[in-house]
Amino acid sequence: MPTYDYVCAKCGHQFEKFQPMSAAVLRRCPSCGKLALKRLIGGGAGLIFKGTGFYATDYKKSSAPAGGSAPPATPATPAPAAGADAPKTPPPAAPPSKPAS
Repeated sequence: MPTYDYVCAKCGHQFEKFQPMSAAVLRRCPSCGKLALKRLIGGGAGLIFKGTGFYATDYKKSSAPAGGSAPPATPATPAPAAGADAPKTPPPAAPPSKPAS
């Protein structure tokens, strides 16, 4: 529910009222009792997020640079299989067979 700002055009009394958006606009001033209230247009407080995961510092690593930039991306390469330190070469080709005479 938003908080609305009101001002009385007769006495100048200003106040805030916490009310649902579907509520009618207030007309009677609580200070002087006249029907001269106007709802002010305000910037509001914006969105208020509660809980974790909404701030830039929530997932930062302590070793991250202060500039806020992400570390450079590394290309995805498959990890070598266990015991496969040397590059594999194809087996040698078999010598051509001689025709029987």
